[in-house]
Amino acid sequence: MKYPVKLTRVEGAVMVTCPDLPECSSVGDTEEEALREAVDGIETTLQLYMQDRRPIPVPSERKRGQRLVSLPPLAVAKIGLYQAMQAKGLRKADLARLLDVHLPQVDRLLDLRHSSKLEQVEAALNAVGYRIELAVLAA
Repeated sequence: MKYPVKLTRVEGAVMVTCPDLPECSSVGDTEEEALREAVDGIETTLQLYMQDRRPIPVPSERKRGQRLVSLPPLAVAKIGLYQAMQAKGLRKADLARLLDVHLPQVDRLLDLRHSSKLEQVEAALNAVGYRIELAVLAA
């Protein structure tokens, strides 16, 4: 999952905004730092979308002058679980029953800041009828 971002120089810093996520902005001293901070900003914004039960915007095509920010694979899997639950009309309590776990465990599976095991997210996806596909590509 790669979101296009726009970098703007502002008073010696680099500001990052994401057209697909208007609530998202971050800043860094250099372009490299700003892009690292953009990952955190995008994850934070998407976590808010998930808490508000809002749909996750699909990343748009990169336009001229924009850069792409890739989310970590675990975050992508968790977002996919959230989207699968929305598609199936499932609540957290429903997933907890399917997995035979307590609600706080489901909360952690959907928390982009929590370092869940990928296998746990994969099991949850399988329980709702979805699967993970992972690809390794040349840089």
